[in-house]
Amino acid sequence: MSLTAEQIQSNWIEFLGNIEKYITGERKQKLLDFYKKYEERISLMPAAHKKEYHNSFPGGYVDHVNRVVNASLKIYDVWCEFEMDRSTFTIEELVFSAINHDLGKMGDENNASYIPQTDKWRREKLGEEYMFNKEVPFSSVPDRGLFMLQSHGVSYSFNEMLAIQTHDGLYDDANAKYLKVFMPEQKPRTSLPYILHQADLMAARIEFEKEWLPKFKSSTPPPPTKPNTSAKKKALSSVSSSGLKNMLDNL
Repeated sequence: MSLTAEQIQSNWIEFLGNIEKYITGERKQKLLDFYKKYEERISLMPAAHKKEYHNSFPGGYVDHVNRVVNASLKIYDVWCEFEMDRSTFTIEELVFSAINHDLGKMGDENNASYIPQTDKWRREKLGEEYMFNKEVPFSSVPDRGLFMLQSHGVSYSFNEMLAIQTHDGLYDDANAKYLKVFMPEQKPRTSLPYILHQADLMAARIEFEKEWLPKFKSSTPPPPTKPNTSAKKKALSSVSSSGLKNMLDNL
C-alpha cells in the first residue's frame, strides 16, 4: 500500500487542522511551531518499520494519527451514550492525546527513528522497509514523545500524560501498574486512556486489513478437480461384491 503526494499533503493539512480546531491557549501555537519545524520528516514518516505491522510506507504515520483522532471522537460519543462521566476530561485532552500518542516514533531533534532498510534480504524476506536508526538512543515511544513535547515547551495535563503513556493498553507490560489494578483508588480517574487505546487499536487493525486482507483473498476460484477414471476402474476391479461395486460405481 502507498499514498500519492496529493494524499500525503492532504493528510498533513488535516493533521494541522485538528490542532487549529481543538487545541487552545498558548500551547496551540507552540504545537503548530513544533510540527511545522519537523514537517518534512513527520509528514513522510511511516507508522511502523515493518509491513506486517501497519502503515509501513511514506506518509503512513500521519495517516494513522488522523485515523486515531477521528476514531477517538467517534468512540467518545459511544461512551457518552452509555453514560460515561464526561466531566473527568475534555475533548481537547482527548484530541491532544490522539495527535501526540505516537510522537516518540519521530526520533530526536536531529535523527529520525526509522531510516530506509539497506539490507536487501531483510527488506524482501522480512518485509522490513525501514530499520531503527542506531544514532537515536533507546526509549519507549510514549516516553520519547512526552520528552519531545516538554523539551519544546508544549505543556500537557496529567490526563494527557497518562493517556499517551498507556495508549498501547496491556499490550505493553509497563502499563500494568495503571491498567491491571484492582483497588478503586488505584484505577484511572478518567476513561480517557481507554478511549484512546480503543481508537488506536481500531485504527491499526483497519490499516492491517487494508494492507493484508486483499492478499489473502484469491481473485479466481481454483479449477474443478477432474475425476480420475483410471484409478476408479482399478479400484472397482478388486471388488467382488456386485452390490458394493454398483454402489461405488455411482459415487
